[in-house]
Amino acid sequence: MRLPRLFAPGQAQLVEVRFLPVVGDHWRTSSDKPLPEKITRWLGEHVRTNGVALHAWSISLRHLLMLATPPDDKALGATVQAIGRHLAAELKTGSIFENRYKSSLIDPEWVLLVQIWLESAPVRDGEATRASAWPWSSAAGHTGLGEPSKQNLVAVSDHECYWACGNTPFDRQANYRARLAEGLTAIEHSRIESALSGQWALGSERYLEQVAKLANRRVAPGKRGRPAKPAEQMIRP
Repeated sequence: MRLPRLFAPGQAQLVEVRFLPVVGDHWRTSSDKPLPEKITRWLGEHVRTNGVALHAWSISLRHLLMLATPPDDKALGATVQAIGRHLAAELKTGSIFENRYKSSLIDPEWVLLVQIWLESAPVRDGEATRASAWPWSSAAGHTGLGEPSKQNLVAVSDHECYWACGNTPFDRQANYRARLAEGLTAIEHSRIESALSGQWALGSERYLEQVAKLANRRVAPGKRGRPAKPAEQMIRP
């Protein structure tokens, strides 16, 4: 049985939408107006229409990644569906996405790490040598590098964890550049990717306990094995 999408009010989410190969094929061959620019415009349009606070984003041949805080449990789905409709019409095909999009609730203590993971995706995928050099993401805006014109296509609402990187825009960009260059540990990578793959919440035990009271379903996988028997049932007569 498929679980409903995990949602909790006021919580940031990491979202991954994987594209079918047809998107990458068209990306490489489009000449009039590049496909990634169109996807970026659609993203900017529909996060605004659906009231989604978009903290970070990245679009590549493989997938669309978002770190966002939606106003309700429908806004992210509506955004993804709208982009899918635009893409299907543009490519004149039915299927666009590999599967349903995946999402994970994010502990504020993990937000900056998740943003680094997200904006580093084009480097991991071999599509860029530096995150800030990839024009189809929020990395250029967060680092103060790259092509400013691309950043105007999507309005980014920076998370408070990014604001905590410095008191001025210059300080925030400089400190974030250093964090982005430092990257993540193997354990941090694994934690993020595991939570996203399983569509669970990512964070400390304390966060999981707190967000479990707000979420529409359980936020972590159940323990393996049979549940323990009550003590009185374990006592033989």
